[in-house]
Amino acid sequence: MVMIFTLVTAVQEKLNEIVDQIKTRREEEKKQKEKEAEEAEKQLFHGTPVTIENFLSWKAKFDAELLEIKKKRMKEEEQAGKNKLSGKQLFETDHNLDTSDIQFLEDAGNSVEVDESLFQEMDDLELEDDEDDPDYSPADPESDLTD
Repeated sequence: MVMIFTLVTAVQEKLNEIVDQIKTRREEEKKQKEKEAEEAEKQLFHGTPVTIENFLSWKAKFDAELLEIKKKRMKEEEQAGKNKLSGKQLFETDHNLDTSDIQFLEDAGNSVEVDESLFQEMDDLELEDDEDDPDYSPADPESDLTD
């Protein structure tokens, strides 16, 4: 009986040691993965160091790209609006445009009809004259204010 107890405790101790080793190995692997992930992330943020030569070569490429984009845009604008002049250029080249609006209005029959009967009975309107107000004084701008 004593011998079996000794064997069982020895096996338990050995199993506990194995479990502890497995746990420590897993923790170390986890730490190693975290460390590798952190280093990989640092590599993403760590780029080429900028030197004068690197910068000048990059700037030359960048300026060439911008110039190409501007040329492309200019070609598109030229194709979209060929011979499209500004308003000032139109007036400078064609002096008939000075009177074109007047001619357009005359051709369209520039006649506005006004019903004068609406304005004949002005007495019906309740217009306040400043002269009728006893509190009004033209010299004092605050005299017209009501309390």
